[in-house]
Amino acid sequence: MKLSKNFTFLIADDHSVVRQGFSLVIKELFPTAEIQTAGSFKEVIQMVKVAKIDLLILDINFPDGNSLSIIPEIKMLQPELMILICTAYDESIYALRYLNAGASGFLNKGCTEDEMKYAIKSMITTGKFLTPTVKDRILDSYISKTPINPLDKLSIREVEVARLLIKGYGNLEISELLQIKKTTVSTFKNRVFEKLEIDNLAALIELFQLYFEESK
Repeated sequence: MKLSKNFTFLIADDHSVVRQGFSLVIKELFPTAEIQTAGSFKEVIQMVKVAKIDLLILDINFPDGNSLSIIPEIKMLQPELMILICTAYDESIYALRYLNAGASGFLNKGCTEDEMKYAIKSMITTGKFLTPTVKDRILDSYISKTPINPLDKLSIREVEVARLLIKGYGNLEISELLQIKKTTVSTFKNRVFEKLEIDNLAALIELFQLYFEESK
């Protein structure tokens, strides 16, 4: 891909300061680039429908939902469009899911300006960008044959307990609903946290929101 081409970028984030920051970096890298911005899913879809986009820089969460829900629609409208996810969320948890959904790169908002520039240039020149952490996760998943979706590690009963926990049920209520001992509920809860490598309910809720859309 020749860098002399006039590229078109779409920066989708619900915070204007993020959109402005990316715009400045892109203009420095590609002075003739056309830059469009969007603050909602509705605006993203509208722009993808009417204009050819080379690179979409997309946040994960918007007021109108999680961007996993619109990636398939975006790729249907423009199959060749490259998507760089840029988020504050932990890449070790979220990156593989978004890459599997159709994104070509994953960047953390806590990166430096140089890292941001490198990611954008990598997307334009190679069509992808992966941090060493994400590359290691992909390799580890391949070698160990472990599932990309961490929730696949859970047994059916562990999923049942986890679902009730994120709905706000306590151990006693869960034991009554599933007709198991309260101590057994505690055992399942500990297994869930251990298998998912988390230590609090908030992290469990985030994982289920990401991997089980019906649990939202």
